[in-house]
Amino acid sequence: MEYALIILKQTIVMFLYMFAGYIMFRTRKMTVAGGEDIANLLVRIVIPAVIINSFCVEYSSAKLVQLLQSAFLSALGIGIAMLIAALFFRNHPVDNFGSAFSNAGFIGIPLIQAAFGDEGVFNIVAIVAMMNMMQWSYGVKVITGKKSAVSARRLFINPIFISIVIGLALFLTRVGAHLPVILSSALTGMSALNAPLAMLVMGSYLAQSDMKKMLTTGHLYLACAVRLLIIPAITLLIFRFIPFNKEMILAVYIALSTPMGANVAVYARLYNGDYPYACQAVTLSTLLSIITLPVVIVAASLI
Repeated sequence: MEYALIILKQTIVMFLYMFAGYIMFRTRKMTVAGGEDIANLLVRIVIPAVIINSFCVEYSSAKLVQLLQSAFLSALGIGIAMLIAALFFRNHPVDNFGSAFSNAGFIGIPLIQAAFGDEGVFNIVAIVAMMNMMQWSYGVKVITGKKSAVSARRLFINPIFISIVIGLALFLTRVGAHLPVILSSALTGMSALNAPLAMLVMGSYLAQSDMKKMLTTGHLYLACAVRLLIIPAITLLIFRFIPFNKEMILAVYIALSTPMGANVAVYARLYNGDYPYACQAVTLSTLLSIITLPVVIVAASLI
């Protein structure tokens, strides 16, 4: 219950950031291009800083085991989500992509930082890495329907993957825990930008959405139900039988239970998908998650 209250409070804070982004866009203080620039800053600078910072801890064999266990949980959870999304939405690319991939980076990281601190972020770096790689490969194939659209180079030459390689190197060489104060302060300060900037972007998506159409499209609610309720419920039933550290399992589970990742809108625009519908899906699932996230966390805590 304690974690659910922390998540609820942090979710409300994040929605205040989102509302600020909505107001900025509606009053024309932020443009579509401006929102994309902020998203670009997040992906290329801020989230990599969060990931590298999470690896700046003292090395130990226990920590290495923890990292490997969290990677196993991440792969299992993402696989479950992709399978369920494909069963429900094989012929609906945006819903398939959106349901399969949670917003572990933009929303999951700040929620887990609030609940568990940087230790929690260490437990979900594998999710961010795997999700990023699967979006560039499987996700692009889902959106386009073409295997040829997948770029193997992009799987490994991107800021998220590179930041994880750097973070791992710092962790394994034991350098990360002893960075100069200037560098560690810069990483910490940059990491603190994640939640506000991410939700400003989400607010701009909300402002671009046709609210009436969004709230009256039944299929959107089905996609949100799959992403926010069905996938977390099935994941929880499977995770409860895994004998790992409970706090680590909960951190991974929270990241897997977040709303649709904003990248579904980004990829829909890049590959000529249904961008307006993708924005509506991301926005509605994010709005509904203020109710569903505390509920699924309470359920997980009790079980």
